[in-house]
Amino acid sequence: MKKNLIIKKPTSSGQRGKINVLLSLTSGKVPKAAKKQLTTSLKRKGGRNNKGRLTVYTKGGGHKRRYRAVDFKRNTFTNGTVERIDYDPNRSALLALIKGENKQFSYILAPEGLKIGEKVGIGSNASISLGSAKKLKNLPIGALIHNIEGRPGEGGKYLRSAGSWGRLMSKTAKGVIVRFKSKALYMFPLESMASLGIVGNISHSSCKIGKAGSSRWMGRRPVVRGVAINPVDHPHGGGEGKTSGGKPSRSPWGWHTKGPKTSSKKRKKNIISLTYLKKRTA
Repeated sequence: MKKNLIIKKPTSSGQRGKINVLLSLTSGKVPKAAKKQLTTSLKRKGGRNNKGRLTVYTKGGGHKRRYRAVDFKRNTFTNGTVERIDYDPNRSALLALIKGENKQFSYILAPEGLKIGEKVGIGSNASISLGSAKKLKNLPIGALIHNIEGRPGEGGKYLRSAGSWGRLMSKTAKGVIVRFKSKALYMFPLESMASLGIVGNISHSSCKIGKAGSSRWMGRRPVVRGVAINPVDHPHGGGEGKTSGGKPSRSPWGWHTKGPKTSSKKRKKNIISLTYLKKRTA
């Protein structure tokens, strides 16, 4: 068991089995200038579309929260200093507040091991250190990276959640090959930007919320099993006694689920090989 996990005592049904992560966050309030520049109000839609119709019936409720503008493009400053490590209710990763040389603030994804006072750079002249961002062509082979751009200039799209990382395997004339944590190999353009390090809050996947109320606080409504619903409301519903559906798994609207592949064709164009590294090295 990891040291930064807090296992609650079973003083109640909600506490039994509950596991929290001890986060090393910076105490005190965020500077007013940074709060004004980087946070905005977040309007909740409750799972409804622009016509007010309920389209995602598992969303609703939840605590009020503000949106933190994260610099995924890494173009706010050239050199900066880590001022704080902050929590973000909108994602699993932690955020690092950076104060640039132009005295402008920005939020970046906090890599594991980044500490207050450390220097963070951007561009070809930046040092190979945690949190720094460089083009893939300028990074060394074997470097651990995150927040990778799919296309140059569009901002980081890949490897942004807590504990995510990729390893730069090789460079070719066509692009750079990166091995993800899943051992799949992907090719990215040479001019794409990437940040160094592993995304922090690695123990996030070890959390156990303990009770249903905690899920409601996060804005998630309950999901009822299809086999427990009437046949008029779900393809799996009905039947005498308890049944397992009796047909291929599908959604309430009849779409096949659990079986079809979900990766898009556009994304597959970027994939070098989905074979595992074991097969590649065999």
